[in-house]
Amino acid sequence: MRPALRLLPLPFSIALCLPALAADEKPESWALCPIQDVIPAFGGAPEPTFGTSPQASREQRVEQPTSIEGDQLGGTESNLEYQGNVALSRGDQFLGADNLKYDQEKDTYVAEGHIRYQDAGIRLVADSARGDQNADSHQIDNVRYQLVSRRGNGGADRIDMRGPQGQLLHSTYSTCDPDDRRWDLRARRIDVNTDDGWGVARGATIRLGKVPVLYVPYLKFPIDDQRHTGLLYPAIGLSGRNGFDYTQPIYLNLAPNYDATLEPRIMTDRGFQLGAEFRYLYENGRGQIEGAWMERDDLLRDRANEPGYVADPDEPDPDAGRGYFSFRGNHRINRHWQARANLTWLSDARYQEDFGNSLYGQASTSVTSTAGIYGVGEYWSAGAMAEHWQLSDYTSSELRLPYNRLPRVYARWERPWNHWIVTGAYAEAVMFQHDERPGGNRVDIRPYVSFPLQGASWYVTPTLAYRHTEYRLEGELADQIATRRANDYVRENGGTVTPELIAGFRDRAPSRSLPIGSLDAGVYFDRETEIKGNQFLHTLEPRLFYLNAPYREQDGLPIFDTRPFNFSYGQLFRDNRYTGPDRQTDANQLTLALSTRLLRQRDGFERLSASIGQIRYFEDSRVTAPNEVSLEQGKSAWVVDTNYAPTDRWNIGASYQWDPKFRREDLASLRARYLFPDDGIVNITYRRRRDLLEQGDFSFLYPVTPAWSVVGRYYHSFEDDKMLEGIAGVQWDSCCLAVRTLVRRYVRNREGDMNTSFQVEFVLKGLGSAGQDTERTLRRAILGYYRDDLYLVPPSNIAPAPDDTNNAPDPIP
Repeated sequence: MRPALRLLPLPFSIALCLPALAADEKPESWALCPIQDVIPAFGGAPEPTFGTSPQASREQRVEQPTSIEGDQLGGTESNLEYQGNVALSRGDQFLGADNLKYDQEKDTYVAEGHIRYQDAGIRLVADSARGDQNADSHQIDNVRYQLVSRRGNGGADRIDMRGPQGQLLHSTYSTCDPDDRRWDLRARRIDVNTDDGWGVARGATIRLGKVPVLYVPYLKFPIDDQRHTGLLYPAIGLSGRNGFDYTQPIYLNLAPNYDATLEPRIMTDRGFQLGAEFRYLYENGRGQIEGAWMERDDLLRDRANEPGYVADPDEPDPDAGRGYFSFRGNHRINRHWQARANLTWLSDARYQEDFGNSLYGQASTSVTSTAGIYGVGEYWSAGAMAEHWQLSDYTSSELRLPYNRLPRVYARWERPWNHWIVTGAYAEAVMFQHDERPGGNRVDIRPYVSFPLQGASWYVTPTLAYRHTEYRLEGELADQIATRRANDYVRENGGTVTPELIAGFRDRAPSRSLPIGSLDAGVYFDRETEIKGNQFLHTLEPRLFYLNAPYREQDGLPIFDTRPFNFSYGQLFRDNRYTGPDRQTDANQLTLALSTRLLRQRDGFERLSASIGQIRYFEDSRVTAPNEVSLEQGKSAWVVDTNYAPTDRWNIGASYQWDPKFRREDLASLRARYLFPDDGIVNITYRRRRDLLEQGDFSFLYPVTPAWSVVGRYYHSFEDDKMLEGIAGVQWDSCCLAVRTLVRRYVRNREGDMNTSFQVEFVLKGLGSAGQDTERTLRRAILGYYRDDLYLVPPSNIAPAPDDTNNAPDPIP
């Protein structure tokens, strides 16, 4: 029985060393693989325990006994010979051979004839095995193996082990079937040290078919789950903007709870850049710091030295360094409070376009840095934070950046006292600062009480609130507002703008207070119905929402972080049509809405949903933001939202707004989606908003055969008669190899400049991929490229101000 004690753990090194070269971060699809084992399970071997890792199986088998059986036992007392169907087992391990000889005096063994081994991680066959227990040395000849815990198979001419150190000679690894070897990894020799957790491959070659495509003379890699200092897989690219682009990450395992990665990067057109990342983890938090720095940009310097060069004011200084810094982290202070930070700094507004990967989409016009402490309890939440914006698009300007909030403090409290009364309050204090515009301070307080009355099929919820907002403005901002108000007064009443008139409107501490009342009521009707043999639940859900808020003159209030919501179905039930407290709408209005749904009873599938609603304004709504038209007495546009699934594969949706007063269409949107049986999808979208945009979007993933598929997207602006993005590509997939090729043309910046890119990616399943990440591009462009991504992201419900195209801030109650 002693030969098994050393021999059985030996093949586990094979299961780790070659597959450890793989960088499997994304789940692979093995749908095209035949359902068969390269090495079938051995008769008489223990059944593997599914869901148990090989490492866990090793730990469980340590204390388990080893049994040995054979047809005949011969030899002498010191030289045992087992002949015929020799089987050794311990836990999940099994070793079989035709013959086994064991010399008890020398403590050596020889196993010959149809060597078979399997455990939770690997299954292998070999011609012979021999070893010396005293020297802890072993040799296995002509090995073929199949991984059990993951897909992969291969072989080796010989495996030599001496204690924790070993060698695999002329070894191979692939996730393809031996009869259809689309790719494989071959190594002349692999040295393994199980104590250190390292392997060294010498003369490693990756082959596509019979063609070698990559040769690595020396490669050191980990063979266990421990983190080790060493080289990571490089990133290689080629672009007209940077030239040949090579990044070689170097991983530094500094401690069990923190590590670092250095990322030296060579760009033939720009020069050398050094990047770094530092991660840390402790009991109450974690964080990540990363950045990059280039001492000088050769491309800018060469351009500046050209004859007749004229400096572009938007271009970075050719003699200055370029880089970025970011920090993301959190710290749990106690069970109620947490500190969080997300900080970003760029050296210049062109950095993202020059050094980022714009193939995945346009960079945002600005980046924000936020740091603060946040708390939450049973009835409350609160926070104190600072927020700073930085320009990241050179085609924009600092003037368009949102106000920095340095700092912002807020608190929410809401408590139900019983089943029919709820009280709450929201309070916020903000200091607004801007490099190009004058700022000020704002305090907003909004207490409220609500009375939620409800039954099994109805609800009535009256709510009373009181909102008080006051400011402390910088003198320049107070002067600007006063001048604007004086001009408006003269335009309406005649006369001349004088310093005295402006002074009369000047107020550095404006405020506004008003009550807000609302009543939300609805009824739920349902009935069972049958359609084409299927049982459905049909609902009818009428809803009323009444809102009343008196008029308060607000022209003297600044606009810091407030924008009007786009009119939509959800806007029918809001108590303010603005995102923030700089404007609070006055209202005397009633919303009438009706929704209906058709739910399949056996699984809850929503076959149909439709909603229609309209607001009736009993009085003019006089509060407006700059350049906005006031709402007159009458009726709002009709808002219609529908979704219909004629089959489980089709889904059709539409949104429509019709203004009866002006007899015009304000918005029209149509969307349709079809799911093919084999992961294919087609999306068609058309949207038009009056005086703002008219766009069409068509995207698809179409499987021509199980192996071949085509992908594409055409995104067009009818208003400009211009393509915004076009993608055409072909995908080929097999059991173990996939190739994706894309051509993409897209708008690169706000000025409308177009760019064309060509992307190719080779995916060696179970090993990694080479080329650009085409999946990320396609996942963004084609909704449903991954079926798990089938969720509809509604368009922004915030309308940009005429002089500000940045993203609006988060809505504030």
